[in-house]
Amino acid sequence: MKSIRYCALLAVVALCNLVSISAQNGGNRGNFDPAQFRERMMARVRETMDVKDDAEWKLISDRVTKVMDAQREVRQGGNMGMMFRRPPGGDQNAQGADNANGGGRRRGGGPGGFGGEPSPEAEALHKALESKASNDDVKAALAKYRDSRKAKEAKLEKSQEDLKKVLSGRQEAAAVSLGLLE
Repeated sequence: MKSIRYCALLAVVALCNLVSISAQNGGNRGNFDPAQFRERMMARVRETMDVKDDAEWKLISDRVTKVMDAQREVRQGGNMGMMFRRPPGGDQNAQGADNANGGGRRRGGGPGGFGGEPSPEAEALHKALESKASNDDVKAALAKYRDSRKAKEAKLEKSQEDLKKVLSGRQEAAAVSLGLLE
């Protein structure tokens, strides 16, 4: 009987420790720091491009940041915004999963999942589909979504061209290998 009580007490202590650790971490996984992540990523880009001069790096890093931001905007406004949602008119089980998942938002953590919030145009398109809006309303939402997507892709292309202008051939190849350029 004492061993059962002892095991139960150990289980309670372990559970309290887990709750305490989770509270100290703010409830997130491992205290992820986006600024620190970006800093490490930029250090990796600098090392891969073999940039030694700080003035040269300042010019390149500003343009790399613009490319990364534009890439993120294209991803957030694209198919990723709707990938994990319940299809329009889906069954109740899928709807329950959406409700447990932050009110129909994507899976993967915070309110917007791993990729952040989808664009307003993607949200409007999804709502039009979900509410079974008229064909004209769906077409209008789709046109706005496509226009927004084209604008974001144009911004990405321009930022990539601006980056190419300041890179040597070797650095451009490194940027391609890092996924910054095509």
